[in-house]
Amino acid sequence: MAAKVRESAGDELEETHEINVTPFIDVMLVLLIIFMVAAPLATVDINVDLPGSTAQAAPRPETPLFLTLKQDLSLSIGNETVQRAAFGPALDQRTGGDKETRIFLRADQAVDYGALMDLMNLLRSSGYLKVALVGLETLPAAAPATAQ
Repeated sequence: MAAKVRESAGDELEETHEINVTPFIDVMLVLLIIFMVAAPLATVDINVDLPGSTAQAAPRPETPLFLTLKQDLSLSIGNETVQRAAFGPALDQRTGGDKETRIFLRADQAVDYGALMDLMNLLRSSGYLKVALVGLETLPAAAPATAQ
């Protein structure tokens, strides 16, 4: 409770009916700082098990260019196997030097993420930035049937 001294009555204290908001503001500022520090930490080290895609398939061009990363980490452009050393020139030959060509990237399920990222970095260093990841289409899960 807050009190103030009346000027006319001497030393008697009178109660005031005003809310002291200073402690409330202090608490809110401390909570704001806590949330500002804790919010970025909440998105670190999250284990994710990604599901298959049920999105509508995008239309393919008439002659798509498939780049395949096999389980043994060998590369194929279309149906022909290509060595990593000759990857850039072979890709330029297949695209006619058009760096805007969309590359459809397929990778075996057993290939680890690091090897896939290495291939994407190889594509980027060759100048091909338009990459589409190819996967199997999965049907959306059907609603469970209810017993009647």
